Amino acid sequence: MGNCCSDAGGGMTAVGGTAPSTSATNQNDAADWYFKSRGIQGLFSQIELSFSATNLRDRDVFSKSDPMVVVYIQERDGSFTEVFRTEVVLNSLNPTWITKYTITYQFEIVQILLFRVFDIDTQFHNVAVKMLKLEQQQYLGEASCALSEIISKPNRSLSLDLVQSEDSVPSTHSQHCGMLTVHAEECFTSKTSAEMTLKCLNLESKDLFSKSDPFLVISKVVESGISIPVCKTEVLKNDLNPTWNPVFLNIQQLGSKDSPLVIECFDFNSNGKHELIGKVQKSLADLEKLHSGREGENLFLPTLVGHDNQNKVLKGKLFVEKYSETVQYTFLDYLAGGFELNFMVAVDFTASNGNPRLPDSLHYIDPSGRFNAYQKAIYEVGEVLQFYDADKRFPAWGFGARPIDGPVSHCFNLNGSSNNCEVEGIQGIMMAYTSALFNVSLAGPTLFGHVINRAAMIASQSMANDAKKYFVLLIITDGVVTDLQETKDALVKASDLPLSILIVGVGGADFKEMEILDADKGERLESSTGRVASRDIVQFVPFRDVQNEGTSVVQSLLAELPTQFLTYMRSREIKPNS
Repeated sequence: MGNCCSDAGGGMTAVGGTAPSTSATNQNDAADWYFKSRGIQGLFSQIELSFSATNLRDRDVFSKSDPMVVVYIQERDGSFTEVFRTEVVLNSLNPTWITKYTITYQFEIVQILLFRVFDIDTQFHNVAVKMLKLEQQQYLGEASCALSEIISKPNRSLSLDLVQSEDSVPSTHSQHCGMLTVHAEECFTSKTSAEMTLKCLNLESKDLFSKSDPFLVISKVVESGISIPVCKTEVLKNDLNPTWNPVFLNIQQLGSKDSPLVIECFDFNSNGKHELIGKVQKSLADLEKLHSGREGENLFLPTLVGHDNQNKVLKGKLFVEKYSETVQYTFLDYLAGGFELNFMVAVDFTASNGNPRLPDSLHYIDPSGRFNAYQKAIYEVGEVLQFYDADKRFPAWGFGARPIDGPVSHCFNLNGSSNNCEVEGIQGIMMAYTSALFNVSLAGPTLFGHVINRAAMIASQSMANDAKKYFVLLIITDGVVTDLQETKDALVKASDLPLSILIVGVGGADFKEMEILDADKGERLESSTGRVASRDIVQFVPFRDVQNEGTSVVQSLLAELPTQFLTYMRSREIKPNS
């Protein structure tokens, strides 16, 4: 057979068809590699936008307007680039366009879209839309929004008032130009996967002094008759009656349930020259019938008799021990089902940050309006997450400071309130942070346990109420945590809750110890009692490293968030509409 199925495990581990990952989308491997090779990770999902409008302005004298939508996307420098045009709908002030715009949705980026509607003059009706010169058409109005605003709506539809470009902010004096509705649909291959546990009985031994070391290769047969490998199982040593670990096959990847599959059983050889024991050709539908009928299928070997190929039927049989079909819901399915991401923030006010009134302090508020590292982290993370929080009321705390006439607190309300930790919007967090700098005395040490337990309590209460909420706590700190074991205990306990924790390290401290908290850098956290975290809920990023590499703090921090969300939902079998 050669080395076509060799891999990092010496060719003995399973390849493809393993348990579905918790990645947020039905992943395109080529696109995923493209993004990751350029340092970009996270959720990438293809979204199809469709458009309709009502009560457009009528600019034609003898007929109604002939509208077309032009879509622009905002670049990093703030400019807008045209990316798409719909078809022209004739004589309609309430058009529904058929042509749809496909865009790659990136969770960790705020993608600003601009929609402009034009009335296409009659003399240009025979010109292809991409050739139309917009300056020759009548401008009807425009609207703008973030893609996240559309995606986060339960029905994935957003209605926008069309205004004239000079009326960037609609007012009572702006001319009514109608309304544009944008609807989003996720483009995906089939979400249905077939899970099968396969076994063989009475395999022929191919080895002289031991039993065979069998593994299976499953291939799909394309129209040309060529077999394309889809997955292989692990190798089971010295076993003539093997039962392999379950395989998972995406049905659309195979074509359909009726598409032919070739299942080949090989005897593994370390030199890569694996010997065919036997094979069967069946569709998924056939394999499902084998399972329901509890029947086995005899393997066969192609043999050459004279000039003819014939199949030699063997006594060894293939059985389907288990067959089931499951739907793998995506991150966007949960958003459409009404789930929210609720943002929380905790800010380090320990003395090591320096006197806030001096320019060398990490907490210094620049009169020019330039953000310090704390402000930048709050704003950039909050700017992304705010679209997924319906009421936009965010719990905000400080730690490591002494409020006026009080002892050092390791979890105090940033707004100064004694009983309410929430503030209004991202601007509310920024104002509460600035105000707190003048109302507390920086102290220490750096303790995370209190704020993590506070956030966990909110998440626990929400879970008890069956709320469709998942919480995201942003901790911004300038130093290595002092209560490392207490923090580990809090994180292990919180790993069972609908909660993720993002940690930004600011300043020049050595944050290597902090990486212990992020399971990307090692094994899962273990508590002082020996309990292991049920999942990874921490993402840690040193602010200076992200700045030096030119990568957005938001992209680095939020890269794992959709995966952590899905891991939680799937492990508890929570469905989008449950």
